[in-house]
Amino acid sequence: MGVFSRFLDIVNANINSLLDKAEDPEKMIKLMMQEMEDTLIELKSSCAAKMANRAKTERTYKEAESAVRRWQARAELAISKAREDLAREALLAKKQAKSEMDRLKEELGSYDEVIRTAKDEINQIEDKLAAVKQKYQMMAERAKRAREEQAAQETLKRANDGATSSRFSDMEEKIDRMQANNDLNRHTSSSLDDKFRDLEEMDDIDAEIEELRKRAGL
Repeated sequence: MGVFSRFLDIVNANINSLLDKAEDPEKMIKLMMQEMEDTLIELKSSCAAKMANRAKTERTYKEAESAVRRWQARAELAISKAREDLAREALLAKKQAKSEMDRLKEELGSYDEVIRTAKDEINQIEDKLAAVKQKYQMMAERAKRAREEQAAQETLKRANDGATSSRFSDMEEKIDRMQANNDLNRHTSSSLDDKFRDLEEMDDIDAEIEELRKRAGL
């Protein structure tokens, strides 16, 4: 398939319709992008060659233009020196240079038209490629979200299955037992401290009573 045929196929392609009919839309859109990029390379290469040929033609045109001026000046010089024969030859050479200049000018116009068309085609393909890349990015983001949602659902499913619930229940029961033991230990330790404090207080009271008896001479 020639580059021009591919250009028409790409520009006229209905991206959404093609993707709707594709068995693998992601694969299809990748192929489309590759085709567009390959076509762009060929179009740009062809356009660059035409631009180079135009530059060469423009240099030749300027040389012909310079020749026209030079032969005109020589014809005038020959007339001033009474050399009509040389003047005629100069004017004949000028006419040939002018004919070449006109041909080259027309060729430059043709190159300008071809180059404008090539640049327009390149812009159309680039716009189409940008649209396809945007479409691909949207597809990739949707696929990523779908994968994330699926992973989240699987995690919830695992969290809600019987074995997991049982494990959480066992852990909660174990924690409850540990808290109960801690409360009992704190209570036992507190009771023992209270008993010893009572004994210590009784000793202090007994000592005070004995002191009072001594003072009273009893």
